[in-house]
Amino acid sequence: MQWGSPAAQMRELVLAMRAIWANWYEKTPLQFVSKHYTHTLMTPAFTPENTEYGAPKVVLAAVGTQMTEVAGEVADGMIIHPFSNIPYIKAVTLPAIERGLAKAGKSRDQFEISYSCFVVTGRDEREFAASKKAARERIAFYGSTPAYKGVLDAVGAGELQGELNTMSKQGRWQEMGTLISDDLLHAFGVMGEPKDIAPQMLSRYGDFVDRTSASFPVSDTEQRRQIIDTLRAG
Repeated sequence: MQWGSPAAQMRELVLAMRAIWANWYEKTPLQFVSKHYTHTLMTPAFTPENTEYGAPKVVLAAVGTQMTEVAGEVADGMIIHPFSNIPYIKAVTLPAIERGLAKAGKSRDQFEISYSCFVVTGRDEREFAASKKAARERIAFYGSTPAYKGVLDAVGAGELQGELNTMSKQGRWQEMGTLISDDLLHAFGVMGEPKDIAPQMLSRYGDFVDRTSASFPVSDTEQRRQIIDTLRAG
């Protein structure tokens, strides 16, 4: 199979899966034929027993406009890449999702958006510094990817992409993190004491994010639980 149209191919893949599931759970004849996939045979040996849960949900990850629009059209939800920021999400991601939803005649409440921003926190200065360093290096790693330049452009840092990419090819991974300023770090996530993390996340992302993952650099289990409980209540 040749590679060349990832968004179109992903769209067909999801539709193909849904056709197979419709055959399994709704007894719809399997007759899916597209450019990339053909599924016309389903035998009893490959047909699972139905359950009360029915077909699984499809959640796609996306960064660019085309894949994001495909997610809105054919998926049940989307995972926004951690390497993202409010300007990019509002100018690129959310409009693309809305276009996809419109194509499928779906409303926003039929679609789940998941996003896990970068979190910098700690119980003391040592933990906070370590968390900050790790976030800088991860942002720099993602920023070195040419396809992600648009995400940096959204916060006026597009010129960094080429420099980060060059450094990555030279194996200067840890040095790359030093190029990520505090302002840029703040654009990609939240920073503060553990008690401040959940309120910041709710304030910045609560109007469009439906779900997040519990990936918080907090070593204290109780503090991590408090963050999760506050997010869930919000």
